Amino acid sequence: MNQTTRYLDQSGGNPDISTLVGCLVLDAVDSGASDIHIEPWESSIAVRIRLNGVLSELAHLPLDFMERISGRLKVMADLISYETDLPQEGRAPADPSLGGVELRISVFPTVRGEKIVIRIFDPRNRSFKLDDLGFDNHSMELFVKLLARPSGLMLLTGPTGSGKTTAMYSALYHLTEKNGPGISISTVEDPVEYNLPMISQSQVNRAKEYTYPMALRSLMRQDPEVIMIGEIRDGETAGIAVQAGLTGHLVMSTIHSGSTAGVFARLINMEIEPFLISSSLVGVMGLRLIRTNCPHCAEPYQPEPAVLHGLPKEIVDIAQFRKGAGCAICHGTGFGKRTSLTEMLIMDEVLRDAVLQKMPTRKLQEIAIGQGMRTLFQSGMEQVIHGHTTVEEVLRMVAMDQF
Repeated sequence: MNQTTRYLDQSGGNPDISTLVGCLVLDAVDSGASDIHIEPWESSIAVRIRLNGVLSELAHLPLDFMERISGRLKVMADLISYETDLPQEGRAPADPSLGGVELRISVFPTVRGEKIVIRIFDPRNRSFKLDDLGFDNHSMELFVKLLARPSGLMLLTGPTGSGKTTAMYSALYHLTEKNGPGISISTVEDPVEYNLPMISQSQVNRAKEYTYPMALRSLMRQDPEVIMIGEIRDGETAGIAVQAGLTGHLVMSTIHSGSTAGVFARLINMEIEPFLISSSLVGVMGLRLIRTNCPHCAEPYQPEPAVLHGLPKEIVDIAQFRKGAGCAICHGTGFGKRTSLTEMLIMDEVLRDAVLQKMPTRKLQEIAIGQGMRTLFQSGMEQVIHGHTTVEEVLRMVAMDQF
């Protein structure tokens, strides 16, 4: 029984809301959750936590608690408590009584009331070491080589929550460890998620018209050697990032794209000239996070025939198929921690020529594979072969046609 359920039983249905909210947060922290979703449904308030990227139910509360829970969280994040018709975002500082974690609180109005999502940041357990990212040796070697370059644009792509920001923070941490005070690093983010040592971090503020383009133009006069941009969202930001990569800066950023090779089409759609892309871009890393089998309850299993039928025969012949049965340690999920799948596209002359010719994404993907790029699917199958995860988990995150 979790703390929330235990406290509700003890309170006889009339809990102190501050204590109830505290129990919800502590339960999420104890479970190792990254987010808490508090959402009014038809007949109850559903409280769910995101464990290793997947939502699971924590508790259901009476609907009449919603207004008081929302009010308490707004006070914690210094938001406008009486405003219920507009989205709001804020932060609650670390509190020892709540597990010492920082909370980023987002309130969103719905037809049933306000939905609240709480992102949990635990500064004590956060490591930004490259070795902790879970990259395979080949991808890590290429990533470190790109970080050693004096200039160029490096992009990371993947869905929300795929580890892009953690990878960039780890890269910056690596550069400060390697170069000490002999390197100038600046970032522009929305928002700044963690304060990093020896790095100048800036947070955009649209309410004051402090945008990515404005920040980057000013930053170019600050004499940085390395620039990290939280996300490239528009053509103006993309244009400045490309120019910075061409003028002696190492630039890192993220960009949303359906695939790693699809980044080129995304930049061209932002009206960046192909010759600028091919000249500035040095590499693109596609990222996904997958759950690994719980080491305490993993056991051999046989995937469904339909799943096996779609796999290459050479993989089926050698794979050690294993799956977690579910235990108290993994909260019955069968999975432990998460690890990274990577797809590292390195720009070379062949790819540069293909980009200049505006070849379609599928063709660019084929060329990259021909030049030695290991796909996300191949990276996932390597994990399956060694029994670290399940076939189904890889297919949940990666399309099979990438093989």
